[in-house]
Amino acid sequence: MDLLRSLPIGLYLEQPITGLHRLDARVKLIWLMSFLVAPLLANPWWRLVLVGLLILITLLARIPLRVWKRQMGWLLMFCGLLFLLSCIMPDGLAVNHQPRLPEQELTFFSASGSTEPLPQPTSYRYVLFSQGPLEITRYSVDLAIRTSTLLFTLVYSTNLYLLTTASEEIAMALESLMEPLRKLKLPVTEIALTLTLSLRFFPLVLEEIQNLIRSVRTRAINWKKLGLRRTIQVWLTLAERLLQNLLLRAEQIASAMQVRGFTSPDQHRVEWHQLRFKPWDGVALICLMVFWGVRWVWGGEI
Repeated sequence: MDLLRSLPIGLYLEQPITGLHRLDARVKLIWLMSFLVAPLLANPWWRLVLVGLLILITLLARIPLRVWKRQMGWLLMFCGLLFLLSCIMPDGLAVNHQPRLPEQELTFFSASGSTEPLPQPTSYRYVLFSQGPLEITRYSVDLAIRTSTLLFTLVYSTNLYLLTTASEEIAMALESLMEPLRKLKLPVTEIALTLTLSLRFFPLVLEEIQNLIRSVRTRAINWKKLGLRRTIQVWLTLAERLLQNLLLRAEQIASAMQVRGFTSPDQHRVEWHQLRFKPWDGVALICLMVFWGVRWVWGGEI
């Protein structure tokens, strides 16, 4: 089981170099924040458009199928299950719908003398499907679209940004955009450095988990004979070992930085990446303005 391949979340794709790789990290960060903010107070159609737009960007960027098929496949399946469960679950509106007028006034007498219901002015129905204990209402469908699309947009847009942007570029982009906060005496450089180290440390966490899983599998432990109590003890031992290994890795990184003379970000400044705007960055910013224009006109709540 190779977690670095089967679960490539938050990892940077070095090859091949796609169109998203060539965009400036600051432009991509602004696009990412737009994807995270745009679903707020948006109608369900706009939320579905965001999901389709993320899939379209992935295809147009020509990211290899082997990279995103597992991520997008599992995420789409999970969001689909969440959509179905939200549809069939109660919508939470404990309201008894009663007619405004008495039942006798909603009927009329036909020529034969029998009573018939008055024709409704519209085809509106609050309950879309009702069969036994299953009931799907308009509010439950709207709630299902909101939760499933929000989860997909939040997870996949962030993962797509990390997939096509190196950690050094992310740190420099964040430091560049937070430059005005220096006037408020905020430690902008320290924040950027902490972010860079955390992004570098994430693959090490996956590697340590992968090594522990392999060590357990090679020992061929019979979990049925261990019982519940001893099984819990084994997993607690593994968790303790994982924590020790991670702390050891962190100590090694700190020692390596001290050996190289790194004292503080201000005294030992390192330029990780040179950020430069290119013509395609301007096109991306123009597309971002169009994106928010469409969101403002057609994406608001109905």
